[in-house]
Amino acid sequence: MKIFTTDEIREIDKYTIEVDGVSAIDLIEKVGEGVVAEVTSRWLPSKPVVIFAGPGNNGADALSAGRILFEKGFRPQIFLFNIGGDRLSKECRVCRDRIASLPGIDFTEVTNTFSLPDLMNSHLVIDGLFGSGLRDQLTGGFTSLVQYINESRATVISIDVPSGMFGDWNKDSIHRNVIHADITLAIQFPRPAFFLRENAELVGDWKILDIGLSQKAIATIMPTYYMIESHDVKRKLKRRHRFVSKNDLGSAAIIAGSYGMMGAAIFANKAAIRGGVGKVTAVSPRCGFNILQTAVPEAMFQADKHEIVISNIVLKNDFSAVAIGPGLGTHELTITAIDDFLASRNRPVIIDADALNCIAKRPTMLNNLPVMSIITPHAGEFDRLFGQCSTDYERLKKAIEVSHQYNIFIILKSHYTAIIRPDGKIYFNSSGTPAMATPGAGDCLTGLIASFLAQGYLPEIAAIMGVFIHGRAGEIAEERQGLYSVTASDICDCIGPAINSIVESE
Repeated sequence: MKIFTTDEIREIDKYTIEVDGVSAIDLIEKVGEGVVAEVTSRWLPSKPVVIFAGPGNNGADALSAGRILFEKGFRPQIFLFNIGGDRLSKECRVCRDRIASLPGIDFTEVTNTFSLPDLMNSHLVIDGLFGSGLRDQLTGGFTSLVQYINESRATVISIDVPSGMFGDWNKDSIHRNVIHADITLAIQFPRPAFFLRENAELVGDWKILDIGLSQKAIATIMPTYYMIESHDVKRKLKRRHRFVSKNDLGSAAIIAGSYGMMGAAIFANKAAIRGGVGKVTAVSPRCGFNILQTAVPEAMFQADKHEIVISNIVLKNDFSAVAIGPGLGTHELTITAIDDFLASRNRPVIIDADALNCIAKRPTMLNNLPVMSIITPHAGEFDRLFGQCSTDYERLKKAIEVSHQYNIFIILKSHYTAIIRPDGKIYFNSSGTPAMATPGAGDCLTGLIASFLAQGYLPEIAAIMGVFIHGRAGEIAEERQGLYSVTASDICDCIGPAINSIVESE
């Protein structure tokens, strides 16, 4: 799915109105109907509802929803803020007049001061004060109103974006001056800001309201941001012909493990095998031989000359893909081995976990990263490599710069894992679950990406497929084990069902 910036959505909206001939008021009515459908699916007409509408088209959306709710038997209390008496958009005036004509509706147009309604946690608040077109942070009376709504503990549905939040980036926003929504109903597309950790408390759960914006305009604009969905992966997944052999499916080397951390090597190798690669070789210290040959008998084993750490990386075969990092530790011998290996490698490598920590201890290795390599840091690993970041926004911006500088792909792991391309395009993953916050889950991802890279997928596609299928496997594992009990082994075991679910999806 394409994810558009606020300006791009404004272009699509304009095209829909001017070229497709859909009136702005018709689009607003569709938003109102979508909001009402969400409300009526959750609550009965006895639910006390308070609607706050601003002077622009976001306010018009809220007024439309209020009118339809009233017609369906709800009794909403509606406030339209028209401070000064002449600030309404054309569409907002139309919606106001429609509301005002309904006998018995509780409607107040606020042009100066007003008395706050008594909000309680039993109330539903529909927030239509300001949408993604907001240009400046809220001030004055609106900040007081927002803070009052947040403190009331009422359930809040925000239309488009929570009022006070910007759709793209929120670098300097003050959270107490932004609506904290329980549900955000995004119009046609999610906004880039929805995918960042620091905005989670503002956005709540988000859903998309499809209002029928121009498909031609949507197809024409090529955005910076995308969201990976099942059909994207299904389209790229290669089908196996009946005469396929393991020699057709590539070979992967997984350089992983050290004394006391062989579990990471097990998970990475298992995931690579579950991903469908033809052959896997575990490259580990000698102490890992019995462990890996027992836990992952399908994998071959290449022993390092050292007993307990990786000390020298000389691969005995020309592998289709190489992944390095899980459970390696950061021994000085290992750091030097990685340094020498990267300096001699001229094909992409998947670099994760302790390999990233080793590079952080010797940053000159960054200059030897093979072009189109894939690094897979979580926030802590990224910050150790490239400097401390206080927000996901800062981290993502820095990742764009780093990806371009070194010509590599960065998989920035989070709830919405982001895949950053060297050209600045970003893919947010839509699969996964908090159940995957478990030791070894990242090692599974490393092996899975190596599996797809070995099978001949381009690094970008291997990253996209690996991240999505890994997340889907976590979802299936949660279904089987519950939110609190998923292990890395469960995720590995669910890779096959995850791939099948994608193949069989609509």
